[in-house]
Amino acid sequence: MSHDRPTLDQLRAQHAWQAVEQALKLNSEDKEKTFPRETKRLPMRIKTAGLGQALAFLSAKAKEKDQGGAARRLLLVQLGKWILDERRLGSHSPDTDEHRALIQAIINGNADLLRRATEEALLYLQWLTRFSEAELGTGEESDNAG
Repeated sequence: MSHDRPTLDQLRAQHAWQAVEQALKLNSEDKEKTFPRETKRLPMRIKTAGLGQALAFLSAKAKEKDQGGAARRLLLVQLGKWILDERRLGSHSPDTDEHRALIQAIINGNADLLRRATEEALLYLQWLTRFSEAELGTGEESDNAG
């Protein structure tokens, strides 16, 4: 019996860390403000409006080319990759835009998929938020606490 295999929580952490490394490559506005802010806000949006509505809102905001769109698209892509590709909780058409894959899977899925994807998204976002705060800051304008 081997204990060398990483736990699911460690796998979430590894994926979230890689997502933040991708965010470090964004332009300064997206990296310093939009990505950490949206990462921090998304769990509450999911809890209040549901996963589908929260992702739809984020997707609509991701269309903004020069105002955080790249950071929001990255967040949608990484969350989708974790839930669909790594956790294999749902499927999507291969010709779907990466940032819309999770939304498509939720729309075409059943209640069980939505429940499991919501739970997994919230667990993943705990890691993503912590790493984002550690590497990129909080995304807030005035950070005078300290």
